[in-house]
Amino acid sequence: MSEPFLPVLPCMCGNFRRAARALTQLYENALRPFGLRATQFSILQALSLAGEVSQAQLGEILAMDSTSLTRTLAIMRRQSWIAERPGEDRRERLLSLAGAGEKKLARVLPVWEKVQARLRGELGEQAWGSLLRLTHEVTRKITTQGGLI
Repeated sequence: MSEPFLPVLPCMCGNFRRAARALTQLYENALRPFGLRATQFSILQALSLAGEVSQAQLGEILAMDSTSLTRTLAIMRRQSWIAERPGEDRRERLLSLAGAGEKKLARVLPVWEKVQARLRGELGEQAWGSLLRLTHEVTRKITTQGGLI
């Protein structure tokens, strides 16, 4: 079977989105047996790293729009993976990992680590590190400068 024709697209956004879709499919296939989506896993990881944060802060950490985040958090609340409490401002909700979320994350981490190791092996250490730094830098530049434009 021959490799598909995969041109380098002239648009940075197009290339990143195509790569993101391919990566999402890779991780979703690994997470599916655990009843977890890649976005949900990212939220569990972010809350594990950040501790208690507001929904707005979580959206900033993940560079995720409010509508998508609200929808995903509702599903995760129903699963009891996240805990929520009111903040000082009555409109603010503070989020953290609930016990069930910690358990779910612990169960899934070994599978996630295998996917990470496989991808790292395919890319090589240098490309892996460069890609992590590059994607972080692109996100940081865009989100901290209000979109560059």
